[in-house]
Amino acid sequence: MKTIFLYGTEYCHLCEQAEELLRNLSDPHIRIEKVDISEDDELMERYSLRIPVVRLEHNTNDLGWPFDSCGLQEYLEGS
Repeated sequence: MKTIFLYGTEYCHLCEQAEELLRNLSDPHIRIEKVDISEDDELMERYSLRIPVVRLEHNTNDLGWPFDSCGLQEYLEGS
């Protein structure tokens, strides 16, 4: 099973859109783990201007907003 981290904040409408894109992948081998960056100073510094951001576990590359389903699929296939 692959884990995809979704970095964002509570009440972020773009984060909700990104989560919907992830859920529409319909891949039973993918688990989505939401990470609230507001609870971690380092994550706030790294991602605050880029949220939502997705990152596949064990990968240093991430994908920041804006992205669509095609861009998300390309990121996942290339990782």
